[in-house]
Amino acid sequence: MHFLVYLANILAIMAKFGIDKKPQDILEDLALKHKTLRKQAGLTQGQLAQRSGVSLGSIKRFELSGQISLESLLKLIQVLNRIGDFELILKPIENLKEIDKLFSDKTRA
Repeated sequence: MHFLVYLANILAIMAKFGIDKKPQDILEDLALKHKTLRKQAGLTQGQLAQRSGVSLGSIKRFELSGQISLESLLKLIQVLNRIGDFELILKPIENLKEIDKLFSDKTRA
């Protein structure tokens, strides 16, 4: 546990100074945030497993290593009432219709 807290602190410092995170760093950060949210909700890993339909083993592995399927992660965060946090992931920056116009056959010369 102390390692994850230490890791989270290192990641926070890296982000503060603009050092890019690696995918594994982000996975571990998500796992730590998830574990904190689960505890704040007063749920054990077993209770969360029952409510979400995600296996207890998957939850344990996720909280230790950050490894989990996207579907399972979404099920977990739905139980924790944080599904809205994923609304901005991969959201296009510009209006998608304008981008589509650039690539449509009608506008190509």
